[in-house]
Amino acid sequence: MKRKKTPIRAVFGSNAGSAGAHNRRVIIDAIRVNKALSRAELARATRLTKQTVSNIIDELEQDGLVTAQQTVKEGRGKPATPYRLAPEGAFAIGLQIDRNIARLVVVNLTGDIMMRCSEKLDAVNPEEGFESIVRLIRKARRDLEAICPGAGERTAGLGVAMPGPFGRAEVLSPEESGDSYSMAIWQQFPLVERLKDRTGLEVSLQNDAAAAAIAEKLIGNAHALRNVVCLYFGYGLGAGIIINGELYTGAADNAGEIGLIRPLGSANQATSLEHIASLASLCHAMGWNPDDDDLFALITEALQRETPQMIAWLDGAAAHLRWATQAVNLLFAPEAVILCATAPMPLIARLVAMINAERGKKDNRSGNPPLTVGTADLWTVAIGAASEPISNSFAPRHSALVKS
Repeated sequence: MKRKKTPIRAVFGSNAGSAGAHNRRVIIDAIRVNKALSRAELARATRLTKQTVSNIIDELEQDGLVTAQQTVKEGRGKPATPYRLAPEGAFAIGLQIDRNIARLVVVNLTGDIMMRCSEKLDAVNPEEGFESIVRLIRKARRDLEAICPGAGERTAGLGVAMPGPFGRAEVLSPEESGDSYSMAIWQQFPLVERLKDRTGLEVSLQNDAAAAAIAEKLIGNAHALRNVVCLYFGYGLGAGIIINGELYTGAADNAGEIGLIRPLGSANQATSLEHIASLASLCHAMGWNPDDDDLFALITEALQRETPQMIAWLDGAAAHLRWATQAVNLLFAPEAVILCATAPMPLIARLVAMINAERGKKDNRSGNPPLTVGTADLWTVAIGAASEPISNSFAPRHSALVKS
């Protein structure tokens, strides 16, 4: 059977002798993005020699990371064998810590969600919350081993995401320690070190907006893009920045904390963007408890009823998110700006429609892309957190080619 030809998306490899690890990642990434490729297709797309590709494919097949598919006819030449990633070749755990709840997902090498579970947390008592998290991780690993024997040895790591900013050095006051809005006390808890010690896994930490951007790249509208900014609308507001296919984290992993920007002309010195455009600000405007299990239903109902409080909040939030969209467009000139969220899809779609409807003539002249609707799901951040260990182990890193 002859396959229909489609453009192949891939990062270029290097035929330099020291680029073996980079080239291995390039091959894995090309197969992931394009679903299945033959050795000849891989060589053309990555600009690696056929022998280099063949050697890498043989290694990956031996390591259980790729599997050969049924041979297909590609033209007048000899039949070719496409290769796909082996779903059970690797696994990763993602953990989102967000005020009063921990959400955990396990994904395989191809990004399929193997399981998901959650646990209530105390936002201002990290010691007690930590023990709940450890129990959650242990149960997930036992369940994964039961359905995929040997998965423990193929678990790439544990990715953790939580609200930033990170690296606060000052001593917290009692008022700040009890601030569940920013989870300030969790920022000073040695979470990564303690998790490494209790789980034996490699542990990485990132802010929730960065994790949402990784999820958007894995399963959303940023899948084929190299340069993109994902605005993350959650309890707070942030941005995940992807440059040349890699997440830009900045100093202390705090890049993208746009929610802390104070709007010009604001009379209240304490007011920032996330006090105007976030789930927390919406709950405050509507008089809702943000911990309400029916919060998504409440939001959707208020949207359908066009309540005056909801309309007033939408007008203010859309205006400030429009400003944020213009700012990141001008700063980064990305292929897309995407609004993703831990919020109901009707709310995100409504905000995007309002923002795009009011785009100024200057936006159109500069060629900046309109805002795009992204993933809106309770599990977005946890999925992104789980994707980070997979990305860290298997995605191309151009920095690996630069010798210090």
